[in-house]
Amino acid sequence: MSSIREVAREAGVSTATVSHVINNTRYVSEEVRARVVAAVEHCAYYPNAHARSLASGRSQIIGLVISDIANPFFPELVKSIETAAFERGYDVMLSNTNYDPERTSHYVRRFIERKVAGVVLMTSELDTALIGELARRDVSVVFLDLGKPGVHMSNLCVNYDAGIEEAISHLVSLGHRRIAFIGGPASLPSAEKRLEAFHGSLRRHLPEAPVLVYHGDFKLEGGRRAACEIMAGRGRPTAVVAANDMMALGAMGEFRAAGLDIPRDISIIGFDDIAFASLIEPQLTTVCLPRIELGRRAVEAVLATIARPDQQGVEINIQTYLVIRRSTAPARLD
Repeated sequence: MSSIREVAREAGVSTATVSHVINNTRYVSEEVRARVVAAVEHCAYYPNAHARSLASGRSQIIGLVISDIANPFFPELVKSIETAAFERGYDVMLSNTNYDPERTSHYVRRFIERKVAGVVLMTSELDTALIGELARRDVSVVFLDLGKPGVHMSNLCVNYDAGIEEAISHLVSLGHRRIAFIGGPASLPSAEKRLEAFHGSLRRHLPEAPVLVYHGDFKLEGGRRAACEIMAGRGRPTAVVAANDMMALGAMGEFRAAGLDIPRDISIIGFDDIAFASLIEPQLTTVCLPRIELGRRAVEAVLATIARPDQQGVEINIQTYLVIRRSTAPARLD
């Protein structure tokens, strides 16, 4: 394996200049930079990443925390974050919490120990004490619907209200007056915000309608259980809005197993717009939370505060919108 001295000799510069080019720690003319890059390639020199992190205090790695790798929403999000990071010269280290705040804290602390350049938290199960620890450690971080912007801390704020408002408006326009909601875990801020959006929209459109809320877990099984409860109750709703697509798919399977036709007997709307939503039959009407934009904006925000550690973070609004497919139809009034 070649050494930095061989690269310097090949490029006709000092080892310090090679180091500055590799680590972007000092201005080097384009002509010299090009010579060093060519020498690195010619010598097949691979800088020691650990040594670089020791020298700079930070690696070229972004730590990424997600809630559930089994939920198709997250692999799609991970792909967008990894792509955006790679384009900017960073690698991504992934951790999955399975909705466990203790695992979130464990992984974030391990990221800190490994001197990651920044942390992207695409999960809302987090011990708030950890936010203070991240601040003290001067780690650049991006939250999802959690925490407030501060020095090197940004927050991605999803506009759940807009998408759910479109969903309820769509169902009301189809004549639905009994609309149920399958919510996520009550302990998660993102689930609470989706539920609040449903309550607000239902009050605006159908102030006299019964409030039919069933609790799920953001997983297929939660949707199945909720569907069983819905069918066991009196006065079955004509439409269901689920707080995510996985629960919507679980509910659809249970309704079909019971002999109900979707959407003739019951309409269903999900949330997230995962790839499966357009592949199942009938295709799922759902609220889109755009993963490509979410991932790109997360990487941009974390890198902005990595480049300038004293920079105030920002709040970034992510819009949601309804995608109408074939799982919704006019309400049956018989």
